[in-house]
This record gives sequence, structure tokens and C-alpha cells, in this order.
Amino acid sequence: MRSILVLNPKGGSGKTTIATHIAAWYALAGKQVALVDYDVQRCALDWLESRPTDRPVIHGVDGTQTRTRVPRNTEVVVMDAPAATHGKQLSELLRRAQTCIIPVVPSPVDLHAASRFIDELVEVGRVLSRRVRVATIANRVRENSPGRLEIEDFLRSMKLSDGRRLPFVAALRNTQNYVHAAERGLSVFEIAPSRAAHDVELWEPLLGWLESRRSLPT
Repeated sequence: MRSILVLNPKGGSGKTTIATHIAAWYALAGKQVALVDYDVQRCALDWLESRPTDRPVIHGVDGTQTRTRVPRNTEVVVMDAPAATHGKQLSELLRRAQTCIIPVVPSPVDLHAASRFIDELVEVGRVLSRRVRVATIANRVRENSPGRLEIEDFLRSMKLSDGRRLPFVAALRNTQNYVHAAERGLSVFEIAPSRAAHDVELWEPLLGWLESRRSLPT
């Protein structure tokens, strides 16, 4: 079973948007998908409740419950981690994942927080032993702003303690398309191509990486 964790302990990074879109993309590809929401705010589950019945089914799972189980036929599980995930909870979530995506938004506060979080990840043995693959993405970027170049350079420079660079795999723009899609329980992959074609294009590097062996444990 494919397992993907979307994680950043800093609130406001867009974890739920990334998690719901990854889940939607796999569901559109015909996979049996479970979306596990570990956040008590239930934003991912709220998105699912708004999802039209004529769209590919995504099974919602409340990860805040004591025992978290996905349907037996699940092929892909996408996990939306809560904010302030550290210590034992961080280790437990990484234990359940093959792949971890860290979205970072372009602000000085978020860049500093991301740097500290990468330092914390270094202490988790599963990351250094490559039992979970970690990559970063820039999220909510203004495409023609200096901030885009700053965050991309920053994320490309991030390394683990053994010298390995963390893959930086995509930059997703700040657009109301995500807001309008979320209100309807949809993704940008499911709204009018004339409106969202560029956003879909920006997702291609991340989706290509997720489908490659580079995103899987050795």
C-alpha cells in the first residue's frame, strides 16, 4: 500500500490543500484512496463531506481516534498531519509513511521554521536510514515575485546531516482556484481546464516524483 504523509509543524503551510489534492489525483487515476485526517480541526474531512457524489470516491478516516484503520482494499493512503507535530508523534507518523511531503510558504517566519524542522527530522532515524523519503515543495507562491526565487533557492539548499540534499520538487502558485475548488470538495484537477490548466501543470513535477522510485524507501 502506498503511503504519503503531508507534514509541517508550522500552521498555515497549506498541508490540507496538498493532502486533498494528492488524494484526488490518485482517485482520478482509478486508485482506492484513503485520506486520513490527524488534525482535530477536521479540515480534510470537511472537504470530503463537500465532495460531490459523482466524483471518484475517497475514503475519509478520522486519525484523531485511538485506532486508525483504513479500508482493507486501500491502495493509496494520504495522511494530513496536524500542526505542532513533534517528538513521539512525529516519529509515529513517519513510521507509517513511505514518503513525506513538506510544504513551505514564502515568508521569513516560515523559512526559519522549516529550517528548524529539518534539523529535527535529522534526529529521526527513519529519515537518515532512508526508510521514509522526504521532499519539500514551495506553496502559495506569487510567481513573479522575488519571494519565489528566495524560497526556491532556500529549499534547494536544504541538507540532511549526512550531506544529502532534500529534493525540492515543485512550486505551487497562490491562486483562488484552490479556494473555489475546496468549497465544492474538488481539486484543481477537477475544475474547468480553461481556468486551472496552469495549476495542473505546476503539479506535474510533484506527481511525477511521487510516481518515481526516488520517492520510495530503499
